Amino acid sequence: MLTVAANVAVRVLLAPACAACDTVLTRPLAGPICESCWREVPRLAAPTCVRCGDALAGWRSDGPLCARCRRQPSRLTIARSAARYDGSLRLIVHAFKYQGRRVLAAPLAAMLREIGGDLLTGADAVIPVPLHPFRAIERGFNQSDDLARQLGLPVWRVLRRVRHGPPQASLPAGRRNANVRAAFTLAWRCRLAPRVAGTHGLRNRVVVLIDDVMTTGATLEACCVPLVEAGVRSVRALTVARAAAGRPARPPRPPRPLPAWHR
Repeated sequence: MLTVAANVAVRVLLAPACAACDTVLTRPLAGPICESCWREVPRLAAPTCVRCGDALAGWRSDGPLCARCRRQPSRLTIARSAARYDGSLRLIVHAFKYQGRRVLAAPLAAMLREIGGDLLTGADAVIPVPLHPFRAIERGFNQSDDLARQLGLPVWRVLRRVRHGPPQASLPAGRRNANVRAAFTLAWRCRLAPRVAGTHGLRNRVVVLIDDVMTTGATLEACCVPLVEAGVRSVRALTVARAAAGRPARPPRPPRPLPAWHR
């Protein structure tokens, strides 16, 4: 009863809007996204590529692989995404990344656990895809790290980004590989003293890369390079959203002021 009254009071006094659709929130204390937007998240439906999880037009006689996976090998053992980067999920991810709505990490990570339970089972740790230090300072947090900390496995921050290029979302598919080539390396503490780094060494380990959006997979593939060179046995990947490769993604809407209770 007190929760209901508190939600009514906040709604009447402040009229907080959903960060995705701008409608007034019925239960503002439950989070910055309305129930309707959560229900409308466009989930990926079968058939999907057995390796990268991308949607397929239909089952093929030469195996259930997408054209990209048939065309080029991958260092990733398997990758899965919870939903399509479209509709309400695009707006939810933008609110998370660009408006600092960090409370969204928990429900988005719940989607990762739902779709990626098999990938998390048997893994030694999750590894968040790192931001370049300049971008981390600009944004104030790493959304992949926030997601990783919600998944119930050890979080190994063993990668660092050493190249500061334009955001992948701003580039067409053909330029993404070059933009992240040699962009990642092992963190200095892992290179100098891997056992002291808290990972007990990477050799023969099974790890899961965590990121918010996967498009061509170029960023995840670039993260695999130093991990495989360090002897990791299997690199899996989990992302919240899967975007169609092609034109650059639309820029996010300008951020609205962030109420204190949503930070």
